[in-house]
Amino acid sequence: MAIRLPAICLLVSFMVIAIAADLTPERYWSTALPNTPIPNSLHQLLNLDFTDEKRTNVQVGKGGVHVYAGKGKPGGGTAVNVGKGGVRVDTGKSKPGGGTHVSVGSGKGHGGGVGVHTGKPGKRTDVGVGKGGVTVHTRHKGKPVYVGVKPGPNPFVYNYAAKATQLHDDPNAALFFLEKDLVPGKAMNVRFNAEDGYGGKTAFLPRGEAETVPFGSEKFSETLKRFSVEAGSEEAEMMKKTIEECEAKKVGEEDKYCATSLESMVDFSVSKLGKSHIRAVSTEVAKKNAPMQKYKIAAAGVKKLTDNNSVVCHKQKYPFAVFYCHKTMMASVYAVPLEGENGMRAKAVAVCHKNTSAWNPNHLAFKVLNVKPGTVPVCHFLPETHVVWFSY
Repeated sequence: MAIRLPAICLLVSFMVIAIAADLTPERYWSTALPNTPIPNSLHQLLNLDFTDEKRTNVQVGKGGVHVYAGKGKPGGGTAVNVGKGGVRVDTGKSKPGGGTHVSVGSGKGHGGGVGVHTGKPGKRTDVGVGKGGVTVHTRHKGKPVYVGVKPGPNPFVYNYAAKATQLHDDPNAALFFLEKDLVPGKAMNVRFNAEDGYGGKTAFLPRGEAETVPFGSEKFSETLKRFSVEAGSEEAEMMKKTIEECEAKKVGEEDKYCATSLESMVDFSVSKLGKSHIRAVSTEVAKKNAPMQKYKIAAAGVKKLTDNNSVVCHKQKYPFAVFYCHKTMMASVYAVPLEGENGMRAKAVAVCHKNTSAWNPNHLAFKVLNVKPGTVPVCHFLPETHVVWFSY
């Protein structure tokens, strides 16, 4: 069997890619944190295309070399073929036009070279390698539909002042309370939905894909084009606000980081807390999209989860899942069982910050609670899609 050296090199490259593809975001988590269950809130943000079971097979025979990294379904997975006609790679679904197709020709047809097509026409990435060089054209796969959230300060970024209307119009205002209120029978009006501008439908991208998306103020115009967002629109302003919050100076001695993938969130949390004894928890509500209502702390009472350092990750308003993560130096984390007036139950997670002296004195929490920075611990419940990490 005679295979040219370039074809062999390309085959090896695709074999590495195929095997690496096995390490989905979910598998990355289980590999890095085998004893730490993934919270439901994060699991729901994973793209199912990347969490299905996969396998990789390599076969060498008279017809050439065949590599298959699949999901166990007909038409799924990645196939690499090297034979007399060159190299061909298919990774896709059974639907016409779906998946990724790579062909390395022998100079026939459209001039030979390498052609890559991933996805359906109009919603895919095309890569061409030929005599003219390399060209890449990306058409977004279809981000969630923007449903509208007026840009405003994120209440979980503590160096911003609240807007005049935020006290009355922002449902997150109800999430703040004082630590002394964590007693059975205490009533609170709360809504745990986290509004991200897309109806909660923004999913994680695998790290390899997320790293190809420009994220930062310097390339913001390129980002808008990538997502087909009109400059100056409400959606563009919302995205810009998220980037500004990610690039802003840290508050006090906290460590902060914006995670654009589940893998990068895991890496940041592990770097701050270690991985031998680490947990990640989030709020769970019995009914999705439950409205604002009165809850009472259940008789079972509040359970303190940790007084040690923790990492809290807040979901941002962006076309794909981005989390603003920060390590809190002086905070307690609680599990709070709640019972709604209509029978609704929630397992809420609350974080109480012991030292708020470095916060903006006009932060939303101080206006809601009528307290001053650094005087009393300030607590807040976590919306459903937010998560707190802690060591135990």
